[in-house]
Amino acid sequence: MTQLRMGPAEWVLIGILSVLWGGSFLFVELALAALGPFTVVAVRVSLAALTLLAWLRIAGLRLPRDPQTWRAFLVMGLLNNALPFGLITWGQGHIEAGLAAILNATTPFFTILVAHALTRDERLSPRKGIGIAIGFAGVVAMIGPEALGGLTGSTLGQLAVVGAAVSYAFAGVFGRRFSGLPSAVAACGMLCASSLIMLPLALAVEGAPAALPEPGILVALVALAVLSTAAAYLIYFRVLARAGATNLLLVALLIPPGAVLMGWAVLDERLTAGAALGMAAILLGLAVVDGRLVKLCIALRRARPGFRTP
Repeated sequence: MTQLRMGPAEWVLIGILSVLWGGSFLFVELALAALGPFTVVAVRVSLAALTLLAWLRIAGLRLPRDPQTWRAFLVMGLLNNALPFGLITWGQGHIEAGLAAILNATTPFFTILVAHALTRDERLSPRKGIGIAIGFAGVVAMIGPEALGGLTGSTLGQLAVVGAAVSYAFAGVFGRRFSGLPSAVAACGMLCASSLIMLPLALAVEGAPAALPEPGILVALVALAVLSTAAAYLIYFRVLARAGATNLLLVALLIPPGAVLMGWAVLDERLTAGAALGMAAILLGLAVVDGRLVKLCIALRRARPGFRTP
């Protein structure tokens, strides 16, 4: 059995992954200026699938052909791509990219709850429960009491992104069945399946684009597909295999600050007081769930001069 570890290489990959996924919110925001949300998602997964098909050919790998595996790919493509990408992209039509990234950081909380309910080896501990409570308090602070007065476009956009986080959680548990496949094969099969879902849906709902978008939008779409989807999933599965799911959750700590910074620098977005408070609570909750912050505080306290163990 391979020992799971977080060495320097894994930390570098986590950092790269956070930048790629943080940038996806910016690329989506730019693409929505010219295309509908379903078309953006369809282009994203299709270009990413073609990229990984080329990668498999270079690596000498092939996709499986048995119907059972492809049924699993379709479920995974729905849960991990089509549904959450669609919800996030639609939601970003109503809220800013930075806010969407912060709400998306709740994915680990829902993953812990779903894994506790559906698996035997990933149970909910008291520490994780406290972290989840802190994180959900942050979500409530961000959405705010105005949601009680009626479902506005902004409220629905935020709820859509939270719904995407729930879908990612179920995908994380369902995806455990692909552990026997090479990571590139699992990622490519999933994206091919989600392309089969999203292409006809986008054509039926939004139709074919009347003309090619301007060059800046095309660059954003290519970056979204090749960097934030194809390359990101290759890194994702590599870190998952070498460091495990718990260590991989650390990427959720890094995505929101980067996405907020990119939204501020490129789109002139501003972080409200409620969103800043919510982000702080979500990041604190993730830190408590991960446990490293607690262990660091204990170690620093014990290292103080004059500390005595009771």
